[in-house]
Amino acid sequence: MTELAADADAIDRVLADWRRERPELDTGAVEVVGRIARAAALIAPALERNLAEHGLSSAGFDLLATLRRAGEPYRLAPRELAARTLKTSGTITARVDRLEADGFVVREADPDDRRGVLVRLTPAGDAALTAAIPSHLALQEEALSGLTAREHDQLGGLLRRLLVGIESGAGGST
Repeated sequence: MTELAADADAIDRVLADWRRERPELDTGAVEVVGRIARAAALIAPALERNLAEHGLSSAGFDLLATLRRAGEPYRLAPRELAARTLKTSGTITARVDRLEADGFVVREADPDDRRGVLVRLTPAGDAALTAAIPSHLALQEEALSGLTAREHDQLGGLLRRLLVGIESGAGGST
């Protein structure tokens, strides 16, 4: 078995295994993609637990936050919610149904389109979102606490470049 550095992580072990078993493979991308996936998987449960304490899921939080960021009167058409959250219309319908049952959003007629519907954030939804945001952000900060301010900025910039490349199609298919 290959000796790993004292600061080795789970991805280092995966890479060492592949180097031993299939040394001809180029596993360089695993160093980044594997670590992004692993970090997300490790952070997600704490974020979900925190949101559950506020009666929310990450999916619900995302939709409520999207409505709140839209500005007064905190309402959007379902197609706009889908575009802003990068979800399908079917996914949005299911999320709105759950949030509506919880009293966090309401559907209302679109005054500019007789056939249209708008989804509006309710005071209860705004209160749940407002209560969840500080601890949600604190957990994200805690997850990044191993980085210096400079490293945090560098990583943010590099990940932005990565996403711009992927979203523009330059980083492969999505």
